[in-house]
Amino acid sequence: MEKIFERLEKVRRTSPLVHHITNYVTVENCAGITKFFGGSPVMSDAKEEVADMVQLAGSLVLNIGTLNQTQIESMKIAGQTANKKGIPVILDVCGAGATTYRNQACKELLSSFKVSVVKGNVSEIAAVAGLNVQTKGVDSGDVNADKYELAKKLAGSLKAVIVITGAEDVVSDGKDTYSIKNGVPIMGKIVGTGCMAASVIGVFCAVEKNYAIACASALVCYEIAAENADKTSDGPGTFVGNFFDKILMLSEISVNKMKQISKI
Repeated sequence: MEKIFERLEKVRRTSPLVHHITNYVTVENCAGITKFFGGSPVMSDAKEEVADMVQLAGSLVLNIGTLNQTQIESMKIAGQTANKKGIPVILDVCGAGATTYRNQACKELLSSFKVSVVKGNVSEIAAVAGLNVQTKGVDSGDVNADKYELAKKLAGSLKAVIVITGAEDVVSDGKDTYSIKNGVPIMGKIVGTGCMAASVIGVFCAVEKNYAIACASALVCYEIAAENADKTSDGPGTFVGNFFDKILMLSEISVNKMKQISKI
């Protein structure tokens, strides 16, 4: 895939506002990662103001990680407003497959407004697709399914881009499917790396209308920064700080040299 770094440069140049209704556990890191990549984060879930905030935004990121009914109502208002404005909605189905409540919430949200991107680990995405799986809280459970076909089929069903994150990421819009193999194992040891990935996807979708390409580009840049950080880290604590630093240091040379992306 070409022009990955050009999309990052466009983010840095235009600083799109990304409105989040997100996981309370990781909200600070999601705001930070948005800023480090060049976007402008706003974290607002009050139903009294979400419609007005969406009017200012270039994309909307929703994350069901710390789900409650009040938040669901705010997500509906924000999602419907985003649809009217014509900006992308990214839904991180964090914890889908863990409880009946989360599964029902996913169905409710997906039926209430048009979602541009659905993102999750393989068991979360399998749960959204209706497969009989068990997610371990917010960690992936075992799934006996081909993830390329899973992503492609669900993309066609929902008319949305599907992003499956893991050691290998899969991005599909139902027609084009991409595999991304950047990243490092320590990312799986740190709370919030999945939530932050959704924020980065939101940043790139705000500047690139082909959302499959935007998602793939976002993950490549995000995970190359992680690879660079891992080289000088002693463990999770030093990794997080190094990771944030390396995002700001991403260059065209490093992205083009290190990207591991292929079309399936």
